[in-house]
Amino acid sequence: METRKVALGTVAYTVGTFTLAVVWHILLFENQYRRFGYIEGEPNFAIGFVTILAQGVLLSLLFPMFKIAGTGIIRGLKFVVPIGAFFWTSHVLAFIAKQTIQDVPLFVMMETIYLGLQFGLFGVLIGVIYRGDSST
Repeated sequence: METRKVALGTVAYTVGTFTLAVVWHILLFENQYRRFGYIEGEPNFAIGFVTILAQGVLLSLLFPMFKIAGTGIIRGLKFVVPIGAFFWTSHVLAFIAKQTIQDVPLFVMMETIYLGLQFGLFGVLIGVIYRGDSST
């Protein structure tokens, strides 16, 4: 394990995801997410940041352990597809299972786009960080 690459991956995930989360959920679509019941009261940005930081550490530690064919960005994107699908089921499907939402298709679409952006960005960034490495 290369500590520098894990640290860079953690920073890439944390900065990219936290920024995207705030822009998407608060700046662009806050009213819609409040109508969904996704946001109630004031968001706790500190806990959100720590949560995303922990995810970044874990995903950045996992990436070099996966034997994925390819190099660079292609390898990064192959890594994030199953990870993003797991997050989607535990994030989107679990939320609609627990909440009564007026417009389920809209929520699913918005969160699917959001998670696609989140993990697409991370896949590209982790791929760039590990661009010289390959795994088969």
